[in-house]
Amino acid sequence: FKLGTRYSEALGCNYLTKEGSLKPVYMGSYGIGVGRLLACIVEEHHDAKGIIWPASVAPYHIHMVLLRGRGDDTSETTAEKLYKELISSGLEVLYDDSLDSPGVKFNNADLIGCPIRITVSDRATAEGGIEIKIRDQEEREIIARNEIIGFLVRKLDSVLAEISSKVKPVPYE
Repeated sequence: FKLGTRYSEALGCNYLTKEGSLKPVYMGSYGIGVGRLLACIVEEHHDAKGIIWPASVAPYHIHMVLLRGRGDDTSETTAEKLYKELISSGLEVLYDDSLDSPGVKFNNADLIGCPIRITVSDRATAEGGIEIKIRDQEEREIIARNEIIGFLVRKLDSVLAEISSKVKPVPYE
Protein backbone atom coordinates (compact mmCIF):
# COMPACT_ATOMS: atom_id res chain seq x y z
CA PHE A 1 0.00 0.00 0.00
CA LYS A 2 1.36 3.41 -0.87
CA LEU A 3 1.39 5.52 2.28
CA GLY A 4 3.22 8.54 0.86
CA THR A 5 4.79 10.89 3.39
CA ARG A 6 1.90 11.19 5.84
CA TYR A 7 3.43 9.03 8.59
CA SER A 8 7.06 9.92 7.93
CA GLU A 9 6.25 13.63 8.29
CA ALA A 10 4.39 12.97 11.55
CA LEU A 11 7.34 10.94 12.87
CA GLY A 12 10.04 13.22 11.53
CA CYS A 13 11.48 10.39 9.41
CA ASN A 14 13.56 12.08 6.72
CA TYR A 15 16.38 11.43 4.30
CA LEU A 16 19.19 13.72 3.19
CA THR A 17 19.16 14.73 -0.49
CA LYS A 18 22.31 15.24 -2.64
CA GLU A 19 21.82 18.95 -2.13
CA GLY A 20 21.88 18.53 1.64
CA SER A 21 18.22 19.15 2.44
CA LEU A 22 15.93 16.93 4.45
CA LYS A 23 12.90 15.36 2.75
CA PRO A 24 10.25 13.06 4.24
CA VAL A 25 10.62 9.38 3.41
CA TYR A 26 8.00 7.89 1.08
CA MET A 27 6.48 4.92 2.82
CA GLY A 28 4.78 1.77 1.69
CA SER A 29 3.33 -1.22 3.49
CA TYR A 30 4.06 -4.71 2.23
CA GLY A 31 2.02 -6.74 4.65
CA ILE A 32 0.84 -10.27 4.23
CA GLY A 33 -2.27 -11.01 6.21
CA VAL A 34 -3.55 -14.18 7.77
CA GLY A 35 -6.06 -14.64 4.95
CA ARG A 36 -3.31 -14.61 2.34
CA LEU A 37 -1.21 -17.05 4.35
CA LEU A 38 -4.12 -19.46 4.72
CA ALA A 39 -4.85 -19.22 0.98
CA CYS A 40 -1.21 -20.12 0.26
CA ILE A 41 -1.42 -23.15 2.55
CA VAL A 42 -4.67 -24.35 0.98
CA GLU A 43 -3.26 -23.84 -2.52
CA GLU A 44 -0.32 -26.08 -1.64
CA HIS A 45 -2.14 -28.64 0.53
CA HIS A 46 -5.34 -29.92 -1.06
CA ASP A 47 -6.76 -32.61 -3.29
CA ALA A 48 -9.97 -33.03 -5.29
CA LYS A 49 -11.93 -33.64 -2.06
CA GLY A 50 -10.82 -30.51 -0.20
CA ILE A 51 -8.19 -29.10 2.11
CA ILE A 52 -5.45 -31.20 3.73
CA TRP A 53 -4.31 -29.05 6.63
CA PRO A 54 -0.76 -29.61 7.86
CA ALA A 55 -1.00 -30.52 11.55
CA SER A 56 1.05 -27.49 12.58
CA VAL A 57 -1.56 -25.02 11.27
CA ALA A 58 -4.78 -27.06 11.28
CA PRO A 59 -7.72 -25.35 12.97
CA TYR A 60 -8.43 -28.72 14.61
CA HIS A 61 -6.17 -31.77 14.74
CA ILE A 62 -9.00 -34.27 14.84
CA HIS A 63 -12.39 -34.40 13.16
CA MET A 64 -14.55 -36.80 15.14
CA VAL A 65 -17.57 -38.18 13.27
CA LEU A 66 -20.42 -39.86 15.11
CA LEU A 67 -22.46 -42.37 13.12
CA ARG A 68 -25.52 -43.01 15.23
CA GLY A 69 -26.52 -46.60 15.87
CA ARG A 70 -29.87 -48.08 15.04
CA GLY A 71 -31.91 -48.83 18.09
CA ASP A 72 -29.70 -47.84 21.01
CA ASP A 73 -27.46 -44.97 22.03
CA THR A 74 -24.19 -46.89 22.52
CA SER A 75 -22.35 -44.93 19.81
CA GLU A 76 -23.60 -41.60 21.13
CA THR A 77 -22.52 -42.43 24.68
CA THR A 78 -19.11 -43.64 23.48
CA ALA A 79 -18.62 -40.52 21.34
CA GLU A 80 -19.56 -38.10 24.13
CA LYS A 81 -17.19 -39.78 26.59
CA LEU A 82 -14.38 -39.96 24.02
CA TYR A 83 -14.84 -36.30 23.06
CA LYS A 84 -14.41 -35.23 26.68
CA GLU A 85 -11.31 -37.44 27.03
CA LEU A 86 -9.77 -36.03 23.84
CA ILE A 87 -10.32 -32.46 25.00
CA SER A 88 -8.93 -33.27 28.47
CA SER A 89 -5.84 -34.72 26.78
CA GLY A 90 -5.18 -31.39 25.08
CA LEU A 91 -6.23 -32.50 21.61
CA GLU A 92 -8.12 -30.06 19.38
CA VAL A 93 -11.30 -31.76 18.19
CA LEU A 94 -14.07 -30.80 15.79
CA TYR A 95 -17.03 -33.01 16.72
CA ASP A 96 -19.69 -33.77 14.09
CA ASP A 97 -22.72 -35.17 15.88
CA SER A 98 -25.15 -33.89 13.25
CA LEU A 99 -27.99 -35.96 11.87
CA ASP A 100 -26.51 -35.93 8.35
CA SER A 101 -25.86 -39.17 6.49
CA PRO A 102 -22.45 -40.85 6.76
CA GLY A 103 -21.60 -39.85 3.18
CA VAL A 104 -22.31 -36.18 3.87
CA LYS A 105 -20.31 -36.32 7.10
CA PHE A 106 -17.30 -37.96 5.42
CA ASN A 107 -17.42 -35.53 2.48
CA ASN A 108 -17.57 -32.60 4.90
CA ALA A 109 -14.64 -34.02 6.87
CA ASP A 110 -12.55 -34.29 3.68
CA LEU A 111 -13.56 -30.79 2.58
CA ILE A 112 -12.63 -29.25 5.96
CA GLY A 113 -9.38 -31.25 5.95
CA CYS A 114 -8.40 -31.89 9.57
CA PRO A 115 -5.29 -34.11 9.65
CA ILE A 116 -7.01 -37.04 11.41
CA ARG A 117 -10.59 -38.25 11.19
CA ILE A 118 -11.94 -40.63 13.79
CA THR A 119 -15.30 -42.33 13.41
CA VAL A 120 -17.37 -43.63 16.28
CA SER A 121 -19.92 -46.14 15.01
CA ASP A 122 -21.55 -49.45 15.84
CA ARG A 123 -19.53 -51.10 13.06
CA ALA A 124 -16.19 -49.83 14.37
CA THR A 125 -17.16 -50.84 17.90
CA ALA A 126 -18.08 -54.33 16.64
CA GLU A 127 -14.64 -54.50 14.98
CA GLY A 128 -12.97 -53.65 18.27
CA GLY A 129 -12.68 -49.91 18.65
CA ILE A 130 -12.62 -46.57 16.86
CA GLU A 131 -11.93 -46.04 13.15
CA ILE A 132 -8.97 -43.79 12.30
CA LYS A 133 -8.25 -42.22 8.92
CA ILE A 134 -5.39 -39.86 8.13
CA ARG A 135 -6.68 -37.16 5.76
CA ASP A 136 -4.06 -37.62 3.03
CA GLN A 137 -4.24 -41.43 3.04
CA GLU A 138 -6.90 -43.83 1.83
CA GLU A 139 -6.37 -46.52 4.47
CA ARG A 140 -8.49 -46.74 7.58
CA GLU A 141 -7.70 -48.73 10.69
CA ILE A 142 -9.50 -49.70 13.86
CA ILE A 143 -7.75 -48.79 17.11
CA ALA A 144 -8.89 -50.30 20.40
CA ARG A 145 -10.97 -47.87 22.44
CA ASN A 146 -8.61 -48.02 25.42
CA GLU A 147 -5.60 -47.22 23.16
CA ILE A 148 -7.10 -44.38 21.13
CA ILE A 149 -5.86 -41.39 23.17
CA GLY A 150 -2.27 -42.63 23.28
CA PHE A 151 -2.38 -43.51 19.58
CA LEU A 152 -3.63 -40.04 18.60
CA VAL A 153 -1.12 -38.22 20.80
CA ARG A 154 1.75 -40.29 19.37
CA LYS A 155 0.50 -39.80 15.80
CA LEU A 156 0.27 -36.02 16.18
CA ASP A 157 3.63 -35.85 17.97
CA SER A 158 5.29 -37.79 15.13
CA VAL A 159 3.71 -35.58 12.45
CA LEU A 160 4.76 -32.40 14.24
CA ALA A 161 8.27 -33.79 14.87
CA GLU A 162 8.61 -34.62 11.18
CA ILE A 163 7.70 -31.04 10.28
CA SER A 164 10.17 -29.67 12.85
CA SER A 165 12.96 -31.90 11.52
CA LYS A 166 12.59 -30.32 8.08
CA VAL A 167 12.97 -26.78 9.40
CA LYS A 168 16.49 -25.45 9.12
CA PRO A 169 17.33 -22.89 11.77
CA VAL A 170 18.65 -19.57 10.55
CA PRO A 171 21.57 -18.23 12.60
CA TYR A 172 20.69 -15.06 14.46
CA GLU A 173 23.09 -12.21 13.92
